[in-house]
Amino acid sequence: MEVEKKVIGSIPKCYAVAPLFYHGEEHFLVAAERKGRCVLYDLVGNDKDTIWTEPGGVMTMLQIPETDGQFLATQKFFSPHDAAEAKIIIVTPDGKGNWEMRTLLDIPYIHRFGILMRGGVKYLIAGTVKSGQDHSNGDWSYPGKVYAAVLPEDLSVFSDDYQLQMEVIMDGLVKNHGFYKVTEEGMDKVVISCDSGVYIFIPPDAPGKKWEILPLLNTSASDAVLVDLDEDGVDELAVISPFHGDTIRIYRQVDGKFEIAYTYEKKAEFSHSIYGGMLGGKPAVVIGHREGERNLLMFTWNKGLEQFESQILDRGCGSANVYKYEKDGVDYLVSTNREIDEVALYKVSV
Repeated sequence: MEVEKKVIGSIPKCYAVAPLFYHGEEHFLVAAERKGRCVLYDLVGNDKDTIWTEPGGVMTMLQIPETDGQFLATQKFFSPHDAAEAKIIIVTPDGKGNWEMRTLLDIPYIHRFGILMRGGVKYLIAGTVKSGQDHSNGDWSYPGKVYAAVLPEDLSVFSDDYQLQMEVIMDGLVKNHGFYKVTEEGMDKVVISCDSGVYIFIPPDAPGKKWEILPLLNTSASDAVLVDLDEDGVDELAVISPFHGDTIRIYRQVDGKFEIAYTYEKKAEFSHSIYGGMLGGKPAVVIGHREGERNLLMFTWNKGLEQFESQILDRGCGSANVYKYEKDGVDYLVSTNREIDEVALYKVSV
């Protein structure tokens, strides 16, 4: 595939990226991991607005469905070992260039979250990378958890003094890092990755019922995504191992179990960003790594040769997260190239 790169901004330690529909148009947000701006861009890459300048610590941002620019975001997660004051906030535009920010809930070490729809109900599901620590020098003695709650239609009641209550639906997850929303058979699900493996979480068919949690793989994983790369009707599982690891593998389902089908031949130190879906007219997985050569990589299936292949989309960039969108029939990737403080837009074509 051909890739044309455009640098659209410089944000120190840029990290989170997410789409936002606002004022009748598609946009995307980019925010910093450290203290820094959250910026609203249009799909051409123009800087349209600054949502906030601090406190930063943004791991995840996500628009609330069927709203005009309202979204949720994490703040004050500055690293896995500096996130005791982390929280999820509600950000609401007033239509005049102002953005109101209120607390949805304080949730120490909150890393990723998502909104899943089932039966007309919005479910908020969130993962903490850990639950506490005795010291900040790599203490993983308090495993992370996964929380869930019905997300009310009216969020205006929540604040520092009255917060959303969430229940623990799974605990004991050491280095609970990976979180990727997928849709299978018309149903929203989440692939969650941690030290003990990869799981898929399925929301209940009615509020008050239990979530379905299925193990997919028992290998230590940092991130994973399900995507049908070879278009045979069965999803492959692309996995980064272990936590913030250097090994990229693709697994195929054999007799109901995932087995290794491909291993990237090079070490990709501190692999982090991940995307799985259509890109340039074919299924693909994109992974960026933040140490070593710091490349942005793409993995696809070659039908003629019947093998998985890799391509380097960019070098030396150190991508933290990626987001893909389509505009005028053309695919674009936004990458927060954290290690060089660069927000980059890639036009991808066959």
